[in-house]
Amino acid sequence: MEWLYILMPIAGVKIFWPGLIILGVGVGIIGGFFGMGGAWMVTPGLNILGFPMAFAIGTDIAHMAGKSLISTMRHGKFGNVDYKLGMIMLVGTVVGFEVGAQMVMWLERVGNVEKVVRWIYIALLTLIAWMVFHDVAKRREKERQAAARGEKLEAGATGVEWHKALHKIKIPPMVHLHEAGIYCSAWLPIIVSFATGWLAGILGIGGGLIRMPALIYLIGCPTHVAVGTDLFEVMISGLYGAATYTYKGRTELVAAMIMLVGASVGAQVGAVATKYIKGYGIRIAFGLAVVGCAISILMKLVQPWLPQFRSALDTAATVLVLGLVSCMSLYIFIRMIQGVKMELARKKAA
Repeated sequence: MEWLYILMPIAGVKIFWPGLIILGVGVGIIGGFFGMGGAWMVTPGLNILGFPMAFAIGTDIAHMAGKSLISTMRHGKFGNVDYKLGMIMLVGTVVGFEVGAQMVMWLERVGNVEKVVRWIYIALLTLIAWMVFHDVAKRREKERQAAARGEKLEAGATGVEWHKALHKIKIPPMVHLHEAGIYCSAWLPIIVSFATGWLAGILGIGGGLIRMPALIYLIGCPTHVAVGTDLFEVMISGLYGAATYTYKGRTELVAAMIMLVGASVGAQVGAVATKYIKGYGIRIAFGLAVVGCAISILMKLVQPWLPQFRSALDTAATVLVLGLVSCMSLYIFIRMIQGVKMELARKKAA
C-alpha cells in the first residue's frame, strides 16, 4: 500500500494522502458552515496523520487562509459579515498571533511543543464544549418557562447572556456595529481579539475555534453574523500566520495545496448551508464536533501510559478524526439539499 503515502519534502515524513483530501473537503464544508478555518480539527488531524506538531500548525494555517477567503466571499453575499467589527478586531488578532507563534518556537526549542499544545487543546475544547451545551440547556429552560406562562420565547433569545454585562462597560470610543446590531466600547472586540489571536498563534488556528463562541457569548453577535465575521477575521489572520510560519520554515506547502483543492469546493457547500440551518442548530452541531475532536487528542495523549495499545490508539484516533469530519460534512450537505428542495417547493407553490 506504499502508493497511498506521499513524502512531504520540507517536513521529511511520509503521509497518508487520501487522509489529506478527506480533511480538505470535510473541513472546507465544516469551516464554511461554522465560520472557522477548521484548524481545530486539521492541526490535530495532521499531527495524527504523522506531521510534527510545529509543521502541522504551519501547514494548516497556510491551507486555512485560502479556504477562508472563498468562504468569506460567499458569506458576504448573504449579508453575514460585519466588516467594521472584523477590521476593529484585526488589531488585537495580529499582535496576539505573533506573541503566540513566538511561544511555539520557544516550546519547540525546549522540546515541549507536542505535549503542551495538546494539553492546551484539551482544556480549550472542554471549556468550549461546556459553554455551548450550557448555553443550549439555558435556552431550553427559558423556552419551558415561557411555555408555562403561555408565551413563546422570541427567536433572538439566547441561553447565556454574558455580552449584556460587558456592553454596560462604556469606555470610549464607542462603536455602532450595524450588521451585528451592537453598540459597545471598541475595547471589547480589541481585547477579545488579542486573547483569541494569542491562542490562535499557539494552537495553529485562525482563531475561529475560540473567536466564533467569543463573538456570540462575549460580544453578542447573532450566530449567522458571528459565522461570517469570524471567517473574514480568519482569512486576514490566516494570511499573516501563513507568512510568519513559512518564514520560520514550518509550512509544508505540498500538503497545504492538496487540502486546499478539496477545501475550495467544501467551503462553498458549508457557506450555503448556513442559509438553511440557523441559530441553535449550528451551535449544537458545533458542540458535538468539539467533543469528538477532544476525544481523538486524548487518544494521543494517553499513549505514553499505555504503550501496548499505541498502534490501536493511533488507528482509532485517525479513524475518529476522519470519520467525524466525514459524518459532519455529510450531515451539513444533506441538510443543505433538504433546505434547497423546500425553498424551491415554496417558490413553485407561490
